Amino acid sequence: MSFNFAIFRLMPGDATKMIIDPMFTPEAIAELKRQFGLDDPPLVQYFKYVGNLFKFDLGLSFSTRRPVVNELKERLPNTMMLFLTSFTFTTIIGISVGVFTASRRGTFSDNFVTGAGLFTYAVPTFWIQLLLLMLFGYYIPILPIHGTMSAPPPDGFLLQFLDRIHHLILPAGSNVIVAFGSWALYTRNTMLEALGQDYIVTARAKGLPENTVLRHHALRSVLPPIVTLIFGALPGMVSGAVITETIFSWHGVGKYLMDAVMQQDYPAAQGAFYLIALAVVICNLAADIVYGIVDPRIRVGEGGAK
Repeated sequence: MSFNFAIFRLMPGDATKMIIDPMFTPEAIAELKRQFGLDDPPLVQYFKYVGNLFKFDLGLSFSTRRPVVNELKERLPNTMMLFLTSFTFTTIIGISVGVFTASRRGTFSDNFVTGAGLFTYAVPTFWIQLLLLMLFGYYIPILPIHGTMSAPPPDGFLLQFLDRIHHLILPAGSNVIVAFGSWALYTRNTMLEALGQDYIVTARAKGLPENTVLRHHALRSVLPPIVTLIFGALPGMVSGAVITETIFSWHGVGKYLMDAVMQQDYPAAQGAFYLIALAVVICNLAADIVYGIVDPRIRVGEGGAK
């Protein structure tokens, strides 16, 4: 909380220029400063800020004069839609491709996925997103490259829903391309270790179908570390929303944070940063809980410690 309060006030520039017109009278300037709490000493502002956080009162935006909480509520569903779509498809595709390549070690498909995974893992996220933006925005203009909905929006709920999905394809797809490679490689490597174990050899010796061996024996045994990787990557996906939403002009919390920083809008930037940091903490907590559920050794260790 202290870092969130201090970092935006240490930025160069004068944020009061956002709310104060040089033509205002001294009385009007004093009233505006009082309204936004800028007439108090920094220490008093800090304690007010901390107290308001517990009430989830994030103040008024300098640029829009609206409560920051209301603006975040408008944008949070878009961020959640982008995050959940990216996370779901990355998980499904990453694990499926990893299992597939593990069963075909040394083949062309295995080498291709390995190379693609290493490439997407090594290059910066924004580079791939800008490449997709240029590709589908100019050379193959079949997908919208910015926004969450067409302007003006189409009539009817169904058409609006399909329009949102159409706008979601490029930002969510770029997240999947960036993240699935590392998840597929990790799944492949853990599956290859499992396929060399004695119980897999025994299962094959019993004449079980290869698909049954892969899905019901090998994959089940490696799920705990895979789930740990997936949920451990959640904080990075949440914080990465700032880059994705900014590049694709997605009307979410991440773009709201970037716009607030560029405009030196302290309350808006603090509110968005606080919400993203809170989401990262929740994701870390979820990762610890899920790891304890899927890995029996954690529960056994806790039971032994008692």
